Formats: sequence, structure tokens, C-alpha cells
Amino acid sequence: MDHTNFNRQAWDAIAASATQWFIPASSAEIAHARRGYPAIKVTATKNIPAHWLSQPAGLRVLCLAGGGGHQGPLLAAAGAQVTVADFSSEQLAIDRQVAEREGLTLETVQVDMRDLGDLGPFDCVLNPCSLNFCPNVIPVWQEAFRVLKPGGILITGFINPINYLFDNELLLAKKFVVRNVIPHTESPDVSGTSTPTTIPPTPAEYGHTLQDLVGGQLQAGFQIQELFEDRWGGTDALSKRIAVFLATLAIKP
Repeated sequence: MDHTNFNRQAWDAIAASATQWFIPASSAEIAHARRGYPAIKVTATKNIPAHWLSQPAGLRVLCLAGGGGHQGPLLAAAGAQVTVADFSSEQLAIDRQVAEREGLTLETVQVDMRDLGDLGPFDCVLNPCSLNFCPNVIPVWQEAFRVLKPGGILITGFINPINYLFDNELLLAKKFVVRNVIPHTESPDVSGTSTPTTIPPTPAEYGHTLQDLVGGQLQAGFQIQELFEDRWGGTDALSKRIAVFLATLAIKP
């Protein structure tokens, strides 16, 4: 089942939450970016290496599935011409709020990451960790390749599929019980309703194969240049044993 509509509603609700992972860029972070040092993350804790996007000023950058007021405003502050594309209108609203607060210029477009329409061309597509909310990643790579200029780069972060092998509730209790296979879909209860006083609904998640996550980029025509690993940090039991995120830098020849 494709949970796109449910996930859109879930992310609209999450936009109003104030959790560790959904706090917009601060004024101090924007000021640092204005000095040419945008601290860009596409995974949980590590910034991308500085040389991956060393001179963003003047580049046309697409923040793909990047709503929420993070990467887009930071890159705009560093001088990039930024388009933030996301399927959640409320997440995009946060980018516009941060841009207004900081006097930045950026464009927001509500679109599914699997169909980018007439967007582009771009020098860089920056995709923070979001593929786990998309049922099929192959169209994402194809669309990213299509909207990039020759010589353009794709920077993306994604979850190691090992995250989805274990029973999630038991894993939270630091008990490792293999319950699932990969590829895997964690389906939400779409029958329930939420109100402004309830916890936002949890989006459907998809545990993709490395063949699709890495091989899919190659299949689309990208040349992968570099890769790094990351972890959730904190007390996450799985992160203490293995890196749970990957980030790749790829080029369109």
C-alpha cells in the first residue's frame, strides 16, 4: 500500500511538534551560514564534509523532501539559490517562516519527490534522510538525475535497512529480536484520527534494500564519489553496535 496521503497528513501534524528532530535552524546557525559555514546535516548527528558543498554561493540547489526550516534556509544564507521541495505544506511553511524571520530568499514547492515536474535544472540536489517515508526510491533517483545539470551533484542521507529487521517495541527496550524481512513496510493505523491535542500520527516507514538505496543511484546514471556513516546518538541501542545511517555524494556525469 502507498501511504502517501497519510504520510502527508502526518508530516503536516509533525510540523507543529517541537521534538529534537524537527526544530528549525536557529538565528545563530543562520549567522554562521552567512559567514560561509553552513552546518548541513542529511543524517542524524554528523554534518556533511565541508568539501561536499564547499562553495554554495550562487549554486542552484534543490532541497528534496527538505521541508522543515533546516537545510534550505542555511544554504540560502550561504548564498545559494534554493528551492525547497516537499509534499507537506506545513513543513514548507516553516521554511518560509524562517526565511522571513532572517530576511532570506528561497522558493518552496509542494511536490512528491517521485515526480518533480518541470523543476530544474539544478547544480545540486540535497536530500536529507526521508527515503524511509517513500514506498519506492527508484523514481526518486531517476528524477534527481533528470533535474540535475551535467556535472551536478546529489547529496543524500538514508537509513541503513538493518533498522527495520528488529521488533521495534522490543528494540526500544534494548532487546534484539529479528521480526521482519527487508524490504519492509511499517504500516501505521490509518483508521484513527488525531486532534490538535493528540500526539501527531506516526508516518508509514519503508525499509528499503541497499540494492535500491545505493545500486538505484548507479542504475539511474550517478557515479558515487564518497560515503560516510552516522548513528542516532544518545542511548539508541542499535547505534551502539552499528552505524544506522549512510550518506552518499554522487555526481551526474
